[in-house]
Amino acid sequence: MIALAEFERIVDETVAQLPEPFRARIDNLAIVVEEFPDARTLRAAGLNNQYALLGFYHGIPRTERRQGYNMVAPDLISIYRQPIMQHYRTDDAIRAGIRHTVLHELAHYFGIDDERLMEIGAY
Repeated sequence: MIALAEFERIVDETVAQLPEPFRARIDNLAIVVEEFPDARTLRAAGLNNQYALLGFYHGIPRTERRQGYNMVAPDLISIYRQPIMQHYRTDDAIRAGIRHTVLHELAHYFGIDDERLMEIGAY
């Protein structure tokens, strides 16, 4: 079982290991670890099982932002600890699952939708 501190460290390391051109473009974004998604997020994802959602991007993708997009609260990426721990069975698989989930949600931040992620084999 991965302790919360290690879980958060893996999230932070995943972002820190992004190629510089991507890291440099991250702006006004918070990434948080939560135990479970809340009911509102589950509804937004079209789900009703709190274990079915591993992460969620709350915000406006960079590719959809227009002039005047400023002075707004940060976009948010939520990484859900308990669903990831349930979905992946070993510590190594959990670590890989955390990284995969963070990168998946960052892809949404950068404007890459699920359909495109499937096309490029990133799912």
